Amino acid sequence: MTTRFLLIILTFPLLFGSCLKDISPSDSLTPGTLTQTTQGLKQALNGAYALFKDHVEFNGTTDLNNMYLRQYFQMSDFASDDIVCAQTTTDPLYYSFSLNHTPTQTNSRYFWYISYKIINDVNTVIEAAEAIQNPDATVRQLIGECYFLRAFCHFNLAKFYARPYTEDAAAAGIILRTSTSDPASRARSTVADVYAAIIADAAKGAELMGQPRGVQYASQEAAWALLSRAYLYKGDNDSTIYYSNKVINSGRFTLTTADGFKSMFANAGGSTETILCVAFTTVDDYGKAGSIASMIYSDGNSGWGEEFASQSLRDTMSAHPEDVRWSYIVPLKDGSGNLQKKNGIETYYITKFSGQGGSPTLSSPIMFRLAEMYLNKAEAEAKAGNTAAALADVDMIRKNRGLAGALYNGQLPAGKTALETVLKERRIELAFEGHRTFDVYRNKLSMNRTYWGYHLPGLKESDIDLSKKPAGYENMIISPDNKRVVYYIPIDEIQTNKLCSQNP
Repeated sequence: MTTRFLLIILTFPLLFGSCLKDISPSDSLTPGTLTQTTQGLKQALNGAYALFKDHVEFNGTTDLNNMYLRQYFQMSDFASDDIVCAQTTTDPLYYSFSLNHTPTQTNSRYFWYISYKIINDVNTVIEAAEAIQNPDATVRQLIGECYFLRAFCHFNLAKFYARPYTEDAAAAGIILRTSTSDPASRARSTVADVYAAIIADAAKGAELMGQPRGVQYASQEAAWALLSRAYLYKGDNDSTIYYSNKVINSGRFTLTTADGFKSMFANAGGSTETILCVAFTTVDDYGKAGSIASMIYSDGNSGWGEEFASQSLRDTMSAHPEDVRWSYIVPLKDGSGNLQKKNGIETYYITKFSGQGGSPTLSSPIMFRLAEMYLNKAEAEAKAGNTAAALADVDMIRKNRGLAGALYNGQLPAGKTALETVLKERRIELAFEGHRTFDVYRNKLSMNRTYWGYHLPGLKESDIDLSKKPAGYENMIISPDNKRVVYYIPIDEIQTNKLCSQNP
C-alpha cells in the first residue's frame, strides 16, 4: 500500500492467509483508536478517499491492476457497446467483454473487498465523530462526507451485483454495512431496502455538509447529485428532477464551453463543471502499470492501448464531426495518415483519463459533473411526458459542445421518441465514464454489440457474417434479463458469510 497519506499511521494493511476462507474484512482502525479531534478525523477520512486510488494489498499480494477506480470503470464500460476489446488478455477485465463471469475473478473480488473496506473506514469515522459533544460545522461536514461515501459505495456495489431496481425491487441486493458492529454473517438486503439506505445516507450527508472543502471531497451538491442519480435509477422522475435542479440552481457550477470541454478531463479539479472528482497527483501516476488509462490509450511508450472506442459509438456520433466530444476519441495513424488497425479493429484511442500535467496516463476522474444533472433531469422529463423540457435540457449540453447550429429547439428528430433522443445524447456525453451499461439495462433495453471484437471469444473477423448472429454467441445482443448483466457475488463473501446468497 502506498504511503502518500497521513492516515497510514492510523491504519495498517490487512493480513490475508493463503486460503480464500482466511480473508478477514476487519481493520485495526476503530473508534477507540481513532483520535477524536478534527485533525484526526480529517486524516482518517482522507485515508478513506485514498482507497479509491491506492493499490491495496489483497489476498496476500499488492497487484498494480487492483484499484477501485480501475475496476469501477472497466467492469462497467468494458461490458458496454462503447469500448471494443482488440485482443484476448489474461487480465480479468476480459470477463466484462465476454460476460463469462466467475465468482473467483480477481477484479470483481477486489472491487467488492475495497468497497467494504471504504465503508468500514467511514463507519469508524462516523462512530468516533458522533461521540463528540456539540460538533461544530467542520466536524459535521466530515460526518456528512462519510455518509455520502457510504451511500456512494453501497450504490456502486448495487449496480454491479444486483438487478436494476426497475426490473425487480424485491430481488436480492447487496449486504448493507452501516455499523462497525455489524455481524460478519449477514444476508443480502432487497434492492428496495438498499436504495432506501442509499437515499437516506445521501440525504443525511447533504443535511450535514455546509463547509465544502473543494471538488476532490464530497459536498452538499455532490450528495444532491448522488440523489439525482439514485432516484433516476430507481425510476422516480419527480425526485430526479428535484435534486438535479438543486445542483443546477446552486450557483456553484456552470457547463464548460466547447473550447473548455476539450481539456476538462485533464484539468478536472479546476473545471467549472466538476461536482466531485478523485484527485490524483503526479505521485499517483501509475503509468503503464495499473493506471485507468493504460488499457485505452498509448502514446507509444505509456499505456497498452488494447481497447478502443467502438464502431457503434462512432457511428452514433458520425452525423456531427464538429462535435467537440470527438476530441476524446483519437485515431492512431501511420506516417502516411492511414488509420491503423489491430487484429482487424480500427484503432481509436480514448483520452478521457489522460492529459493531466501532460501525462498520457494521469487524470483526476470525475465522478459527478453538471452535464449529468441536465441529462438526468432530461431523462426524467422525457419519461414524465414533458418533451419540450427534456429537449431544452439536452440543448443546454449541445450548445456547449459545438452544436449550436444543431439544436432541437423543441422538435424531436423524425421517428425518434423523447427518451431515445435523451439516451443518445447521454451516451455521447457520458461515454467512458461508467454510465452506459447501467443506462441500457435499467431502461430494460438490449445491448447491441454486433461488431467485430474480442467480446466474441474464439472467432476472427473473417470467420463470421456479423449481420447474422452466430450460434453460441448470445453476447452479441444482450437482453436486460440476461443473468450476466450483473456479476457474481465474490467467492470470498460466499465462503465466509453463510447467509449471503449467490447470483444465479
